[in-house]
Amino acid sequence: MPTEATIAACLAQGELDRAAEAAIRGFGPKILGLLRTVLRDETAAADAFSLFAENLWRGLPSFRGESSVRTWSYRLAWNAALTVRDEGWRRLGRRLETTQAARLAEDVRTRSAARVERQLQAVAKLREALEPEEQALLTLRIDQQLSWEEIASVLSGDGAPVQPATLRKRFERLKEKLAARAREQGLVE
Repeated sequence: MPTEATIAACLAQGELDRAAEAAIRGFGPKILGLLRTVLRDETAAADAFSLFAENLWRGLPSFRGESSVRTWSYRLAWNAALTVRDEGWRRLGRRLETTQAARLAEDVRTRSAARVERQLQAVAKLREALEPEEQALLTLRIDQQLSWEEIASVLSGDGAPVQPATLRKRFERLKEKLAARAREQGLVE
């Protein structure tokens, strides 16, 4: 049974814990991928994922059904990513410097990797250079295949809602930006 249908059945039976578990298990892996992409740090992504899961579990009883649970889950994840990125409590930890062994392993891996691997890494670096909002837009549209309406719902903050047409235009500009950078780096002709 698809995740949305499982959640709907659990909610209809008043089984909120089962519905929350189904949402986290069903949508969690892709949401974690989004968080990793946007936050660029495994620890921060783990913190944001935990915050997302807590917010989903606590918020499900008040879910109003104005969007799909999937879209609502991505919005919770986006808000969790913003919180982890912006909150001072996250800055209490200190990032560890890359060790010599890790640098050496990267050098060996890079030198011995095939051309395709180098291209994939270059594309990943192009994506890493994007602003978090741009990464989220790219990930939600390309990787997660959300509709423009779903993405608008996810990225709308507490202020003014984001319009799907605005997102489509941002996406077109983002594609042009990425294509120009790819040409500059010799990834495409």
